[in-house]
Amino acid sequence: MSELNYNVEEVPGGVPVKMWTKGVTIEDEARQQLINTARLPVVFKHVAAMPDVHYGLGATIGSVVPTIKAIIPAAVGVDIGCGMMAAKTTLRAEDLPDNLGPLRSAIEKAVPHGSVPRGRGRDTGSWENPPETVDQVWATLADEFDALCELHPRLKNTNNRKHLGTLGTGNHFIEVCLDELGFVWFMLHSGSRGVGNAIGTHFIELAKKDAERNQRNLPDKDLAYLEEGAQYFGDYVRGVSWAQKFAMKNREVMMANLIATVRKVITKPFESHVEAVNCHHNYVQQERHFGEDVFVTRKGAVSAKRGELGIIPGSMGARSYIVRGLGNPESFESCSHGAGRVMSRTKAKKMFTVEDQVKATAGVECRKDADVIDEIPMAYKDIDAVMAAQKDLVEVVHTLKQVVCVKG
Repeated sequence: MSELNYNVEEVPGGVPVKMWTKGVTIEDEARQQLINTARLPVVFKHVAAMPDVHYGLGATIGSVVPTIKAIIPAAVGVDIGCGMMAAKTTLRAEDLPDNLGPLRSAIEKAVPHGSVPRGRGRDTGSWENPPETVDQVWATLADEFDALCELHPRLKNTNNRKHLGTLGTGNHFIEVCLDELGFVWFMLHSGSRGVGNAIGTHFIELAKKDAERNQRNLPDKDLAYLEEGAQYFGDYVRGVSWAQKFAMKNREVMMANLIATVRKVITKPFESHVEAVNCHHNYVQQERHFGEDVFVTRKGAVSAKRGELGIIPGSMGARSYIVRGLGNPESFESCSHGAGRVMSRTKAKKMFTVEDQVKATAGVECRKDADVIDEIPMAYKDIDAVMAAQKDLVEVVHTLKQVVCVKG
């Protein structure tokens, strides 16, 4: 029965690719990337492609890559630990103000977001002076980071402490949503920010140098991997684990700040974290599958073990889902991390106008200007088709519709 839910692409000289893409499109470039990955000698059993799969830098976004005694740093990418957090509250739709503009403004003021090109003034996406709450959390991360910097000094001069509890740019967002019963949820999407980017970039370069030295016949130089016992393997594991911890704490700090900010705008007392989920969708960790201990890299994919809660967001104008994993072994117990893009940011900006953006986000209190056209809902796959394609991976627990959206 489960065979019917995915297509299998046999790869000469490699492992198969199992694709949960029935009813959704997959570009030829993304398919070729998956084939390239499947040809690596360190890949175990098969590569799993989620329904939101699309072409990415280094490795395919929406892919699950299990490897034996090796990790591909570019498959994890530079937004290490990027993921979602959602918290249900006891507030209801009728408790929200009629005009949501002041609520969006308050959130935008409270959480640093966006970025400013170097040399054009202070970075709006970082704290000028981090609040005490940020410093308390940074204190739990600092020792491990200092030890990493001793081994790799170039990581020291990065946005680390000042980026903790900040949103970032691009598709990162904060939303106020309503579920199917009218309860208010807070949801946000962010990762390990500047410091994670620096760690990812640094080790991708080291992996490429390692591959050159060992003269590996790689199908794509971005798929350079570090094997257990290689000079930098242990350092990368430490670095990536720390960045994933930073990402998790980053979302927690932002969520606490978001809740405190909403309490100032909405005076009615409310409980938050009634149900809360905090999950990565760009990361690597050791897991056991098909009787083997392997490193599982989820590049734009969420862990969906049986009973485990996850978050699959749509686009700015679409629904999002809180899901429960079905523990499907064929997907290495994974599901999609969102709707997945159908076009590049550049193409979206050429194809759509501000008027299109206004129409597509009707009913959502959000920015509707030229700088966010690349995030227009039409640049993404149909979330309903994506959910239908993975019905054997997750079940829907809650359906959320955003009413406020703050973009990075």
